Amino acid sequence: MSATSRTVSQRLDALPFTRKHLRVLSGSGLGWALDAMDVGLISFIIAALTQHWGLTKGEGGLIASVGFLGMAIGASLGGLLADRIGRRQVFAITLLVYGLATGASALVGGLGLLLIFRFIVGLGLGAELPVASTYVSEFAPARIRGRIIVILEAFWAVGWTASAIIGYFVVPASENGWRWAFVIGAVPAIYALVVRLGLPESPRWLASRGRTAEAEQIVAEFEESAGLTGGTPAAANVPPAEHGSGTGAPDTAVAAPVKNRLAAIWAPEYRTRTAAIWAVWFCVNFAYYGAFIWIPSILVDAGFGLVRSFGFTLLITLAQLPGYAVAAWLIEKWGRRLTLSVFLVGSAASAVAFGTAEVEGAIIGAGMALSFFNLGAWGALYAVTPEIYPTSLRGTGAGWAAGFGRVASIIAPLLVPVMLVAGGAGLTFTVFAVFFIIAAVAAWGLVEYRGKALEEG
Repeated sequence: MSATSRTVSQRLDALPFTRKHLRVLSGSGLGWALDAMDVGLISFIIAALTQHWGLTKGEGGLIASVGFLGMAIGASLGGLLADRIGRRQVFAITLLVYGLATGASALVGGLGLLLIFRFIVGLGLGAELPVASTYVSEFAPARIRGRIIVILEAFWAVGWTASAIIGYFVVPASENGWRWAFVIGAVPAIYALVVRLGLPESPRWLASRGRTAEAEQIVAEFEESAGLTGGTPAAANVPPAEHGSGTGAPDTAVAAPVKNRLAAIWAPEYRTRTAAIWAVWFCVNFAYYGAFIWIPSILVDAGFGLVRSFGFTLLITLAQLPGYAVAAWLIEKWGRRLTLSVFLVGSAASAVAFGTAEVEGAIIGAGMALSFFNLGAWGALYAVTPEIYPTSLRGTGAGWAAGFGRVASIIAPLLVPVMLVAGGAGLTFTVFAVFFIIAAVAAWGLVEYRGKALEEG
């Protein structure tokens, strides 16, 4: 790592939280919320189309799974592109792709065309999420980086709550309510232009590519926002840097062929953490999407009716926000691994409780606990994932972990109908609990980066 790029990194880590940090966080967070709104809406739309189109549960699961297939591919490609052409560029492109495809979904007249558009939506959505967390983490000061990423992830709860509100008021309002829901979900296509023009590129990525003048200009603007002048801040405010490449040239790993970057995340230095993060992503995706995509339909099948089931889902969704809030506080107190594992164990216990609940109060209470713990775990997972790789591999590492996890999100919606027939909600949510426990154990294979500078190799 060159002296200049080291200075950029240390200057970023020494900054207080400024208005410019807030702009990066809120701008990225709004895109994140719109992503969640799109994913959340599909659970309500599947329940509605089951009635309007007479879809089978297998066909409903296919609608969800084809979107997650797109997300798996998108996450892998998005991370690679982010390391090559920049974080902001990919962020804007992905928002545009899935926003337009979501709007087009409102016009479909049958299952086949809907599946095609949901796959395209998945491509954009899958690429955006790991890129956004990487982007924000590279601006965040080291001492509060984990907390900021959990707050970013908390925007997911805002979007999912919005989807529950739309699902409750818009989707069941008429036979074409689901079409209007898709129209609302097309907002990201407009927002993409705002992101592209309004947010800066990551200075760490610019420095790693040898574009030091651009990187320093952006850092100087952040320092000016904080009331700092004169470049490098006091060394006492700078956390110790992790080891880097030690060269003064632009990082060659960024420009390396795709196969080299993929091989690099499985090099001996990163092998254990890569295996651990892939296992966590796989298990959490399986349990989360298996549960939350099907909860509205499961409640309808339990005899609560479409509107009432959507109302229950809205209440359950509201518990996501306090889950994020607690995780954001604990992640800088307990560290990444302990916070992640505790919330995963809580998710497992809540899943068992939900699967065995029979009365309304128990169903809502267990569902809210599942939302609280599961979304807190997601916050910690998104915080730790980009931290465990150096700048040259950060997008690739985060993207491929997310992409591998999306394989589970493809499988889970297809397996849920089979598990429901075999053993009902009790068996289904017990399986989810087992996956949460496996993820909790795997979390201890990760590297703890609480309060440490990001690796700049």
